[in-house]
Amino acid sequence: MQVTVESTGTLERRMRVELPAERIEQEVASRLKSVGRTAKLKGFRPGKVPPKVVKQRYGKQIRQEVLSELMQKSYTDAVMQENLNPAGGPRIETEDSKDDKNFAYVATFEIMPQVELKDLDKIEVEVPEVEIGDKDMDEMILRLRRQKATWNEVDRKSAEGDRVICDFTGTLKGEEFEGGKGTDVPVTLGLGQMLPDFEKGLTGVAAGDEKSIKVKFPKNYHAEDLAGQKTEFAIKVHRVEEETLPPVDDELAAMFEVTEGGIEQFMNDVRDNMEREAEEKAKGDVREQLMEGLLDKNPIEVPQTLKHQEAHSMQHEAMQRLGIEDHDQAPPIANFEEMAERRVRLSLLVSQLISDEKITVDDAKVREHVEKLCASYDNSEDMVNLYLGNPQIVQQIQPVVLEQQAFDWLLENGKSSTKKVGFTEYMNP
Repeated sequence: MQVTVESTGTLERRMRVELPAERIEQEVASRLKSVGRTAKLKGFRPGKVPPKVVKQRYGKQIRQEVLSELMQKSYTDAVMQENLNPAGGPRIETEDSKDDKNFAYVATFEIMPQVELKDLDKIEVEVPEVEIGDKDMDEMILRLRRQKATWNEVDRKSAEGDRVICDFTGTLKGEEFEGGKGTDVPVTLGLGQMLPDFEKGLTGVAAGDEKSIKVKFPKNYHAEDLAGQKTEFAIKVHRVEEETLPPVDDELAAMFEVTEGGIEQFMNDVRDNMEREAEEKAKGDVREQLMEGLLDKNPIEVPQTLKHQEAHSMQHEAMQRLGIEDHDQAPPIANFEEMAERRVRLSLLVSQLISDEKITVDDAKVREHVEKLCASYDNSEDMVNLYLGNPQIVQQIQPVVLEQQAFDWLLENGKSSTKKVGFTEYMNP
């Protein structure tokens, strides 16, 4: 076997492999002989078909099988011989033979990039230190009280905080448009549920009022046919309702299924939940900073093969989320290419970091990860043991934990500082 390799790009390689024709003919002859022993053809007894007839009947098929198998094996042998690491399968083209002595083909493929990590100690991260003050607690309790609020009809004009129940019909240039019609729709003023012009038009109305309001849609509105357009809505008000909040007492705690400890326990639970939410968001923000730092310090070229595979995977995930089964209706693959390239680049860098620093899966962190997954179950300890006792589940979790360990390593070995920030400001910027 003769092999020559040519670089046709930073990562693309063109490999020519030449095989002796004699090797191919010997294998073809061997298989024809084997087939001849069992071949059943009309007019001949089994095993008595003349070799010439066997060759005429099966020769072309067997030759294709032999060539396919030899190309597959020789390709694998050749990349090992040349110490190449393909990023994906090759595109193979056979050459027209100039003589009967050799058979040659050309395999074109991309190789994995050589990754040499640098400046990891220069990655800067700002770690949020989230503080929960009395004002943050008050706002959270108010939000929870609103979840259990009751609404009572009032005989007055609407104001911020009220709920207006109305019918509306929107028109654009005199024509009704899709999604612009509603019946008995509740709109709470001041929450930003509707466009600002719409809420403004519902402020100061009373039951029985009918009016027309002009609403301008923002330029970045998701529906392209309405983006930046001036529309008109015919409004009919059925009633105005006022919100009544439950008092902060043991009954409020019971509404949220806190049956022991009353309002004091409820307040403690709320604070604990706020601390967990802030912690998770802070971890996500730190991770994002580490990813950006790693990418910024280590630009590498990404194999297009891997990029396209990731983009197709993301497209398929989007189809599942949107409930799309017809691939012709799928979001354009171009929508995912930028993020796909980022994902592949990051994956290569993290894999190299794990290899360089010999990071291995910490079983204690695997358990900690599983405990968080099962925390919401009533029988959480049983579920943890069930998860950890299932090898398939553990194998799925281990790469996630290993990747997080790599980011923990980056945080420990980079430059980090802390920044104090209030809960409400941080969680709802």
